[in-house]
Amino acid sequence: MRELSFDRDSLHAFYAEGGDPAEVLAEAHRRLAEADDPGVFIDLIPLAEAQAAARALPPFDTDRFPLWGLPFAVKDNIDAAGRPTTAACPAFAYVPSEDAPAVARLRAAGALCLGKTNLDQFATGLVGLRTPYPAPRNALDPDLPPGGSSSGSAVAVALGVAAFALGTDTAGSGRVPAALNGVVGLKPSLGAISTRGVVPACRTLDCVSVFAPTVADAWAAFAACAGFDPADPFSRDRPATGFGAAPTAFRLGVPSTATRRFSGDALQAASFEAALGRLRALGAEIVELDFAPFYACAALLYEGAWVAERLAAIAEFRAAHPGALHPVTERIIGGAEGLSAVDAFRGLYRLAEFRRQLEPVIASVDLIAVPTIPTLHTLAEIGADPIGPNSDFGTYTNFVNLLDLCGIAVPVDPRADGRPGSVTLLAAAGRDGLTASVAAALHAAYAPGRKAPSRSAPPGAGETELLAVGAHMTGMALEPQMRGFGARPLGPARTAPCYRLAALPGAPARPGLTRVAQRGAAVEAELWAIPTDRLGALLAAIPAPLGLGRVRLEDGREVIGFLAEAAACAAAPDITAFGGWRAYVAAQQTPSLAGV
Repeated sequence: MRELSFDRDSLHAFYAEGGDPAEVLAEAHRRLAEADDPGVFIDLIPLAEAQAAARALPPFDTDRFPLWGLPFAVKDNIDAAGRPTTAACPAFAYVPSEDAPAVARLRAAGALCLGKTNLDQFATGLVGLRTPYPAPRNALDPDLPPGGSSSGSAVAVALGVAAFALGTDTAGSGRVPAALNGVVGLKPSLGAISTRGVVPACRTLDCVSVFAPTVADAWAAFAACAGFDPADPFSRDRPATGFGAAPTAFRLGVPSTATRRFSGDALQAASFEAALGRLRALGAEIVELDFAPFYACAALLYEGAWVAERLAAIAEFRAAHPGALHPVTERIIGGAEGLSAVDAFRGLYRLAEFRRQLEPVIASVDLIAVPTIPTLHTLAEIGADPIGPNSDFGTYTNFVNLLDLCGIAVPVDPRADGRPGSVTLLAAAGRDGLTASVAAALHAAYAPGRKAPSRSAPPGAGETELLAVGAHMTGMALEPQMRGFGARPLGPARTAPCYRLAALPGAPARPGLTRVAQRGAAVEAELWAIPTDRLGALLAAIPAPLGLGRVRLEDGREVIGFLAEAAACAAAPDITAFGGWRAYVAAQQTPSLAGV
């Protein structure tokens, strides 16, 4: 059970073999206890109560119940019947008698609620630290913030405690925490998921969002949540459709070189450029866009009408409970007291101007790709300045809801310093399926459904590290062979930049890796731990021209890995430009844009 990944496919395979969801809930609680982070949940449903809900599930049937037995978490500004909703403000707490429609739909699809997660108070912030409770810790790097406002939800997924989690997104709260914790963050088109039963931040911009380990899992939860709600005046008929194979040719808008913002972070710039290389390999035609109007639009969010909207959401509570708000939250929301109705209308008029100006720009491309965040501000930086870094985190997120775009943040390879990388794909409202389809192909080009390195136990006594570069990686055709020899995946890796990759003939399809003296490149790979006494048996099972040898990694280490005879690779198509086997396979399997 401890090795079971909490993604949908793995859990449903476990249940199909007779596994008990009560055991999965117990494992979720064990993982949370092992993480020893009291800041993730504000309200954790007692295990016995959660297991009672599991025992009440109908028989296992994923056609009728697509989320059957999946443990999920709920941001604590979204109602779950019988559990307190606090919005991270204890004086505000109330206990709703019914679920928010989003939660009700998830339960109806068979999902099991774990509890309510921490957040920036009243969903005001992108750092995840503006809470009177202990702030969640970043799941990947203790020096980084968890991101907000949906901090606990993102961390719960990153820790493997929840199979997916609900957040909300007004200014980037469903994307920034995803980037900082290495998970997928899906922000749907406005109104696609009902926001009834959600404590408002800005009612005209609020979205319910989804965090998950994979794009497919995020989409499955989104599809279960989505639906028109006539009782919600902001609900729109925007069904969850169009998710599937990504197109092989699409126009991808990106911030022009002159208008890209990285806050002086060269590593973040390099990470984004590398991701664009992957997207080119997937069929993207890169179109540079002047992003100055997008940034100017983003500035509206905390300058006028929408700050006043935040105050409108809690004005009566704030007046009746002076001193109840977190100091930074009070500073931001209280600033609206100096605004007038004239300021609000001026903001609305300015937004209308931006929408008209940017409408043809957005329509000129199929998708837009941006860094999810321009840089990774540390806890120390935020402690010294609680406002500046928070604003910086919103550089590529604040304009999205104002312009009614859909988006999805996708983990990409760690930066050169080992910190998480992330890219967000955006599109016009209603094109959620297209953004998710391309996002899934991009994520697959790295390592779909992989566990975070921090959750993989290192090789133990009697185990040897083994580098796979192709069909033996997780999710690929020969993964069962690796597991048959007792191997277990450790996580993603990259070779040193002195290799070439070729597509060898035969079935199953597989690549050949060779070391070269010139024109070498780094190749995406995956580390496994294999029992040392089974290594010889694996070698005997590998057909020519493949074999095992020493492979140098990007970090300078040498490990045993799959290599191929140089002569065989010289006669095969060179696929090094794809960056790795996953990207090459994804490119072969995707149809054209026609009909999207």
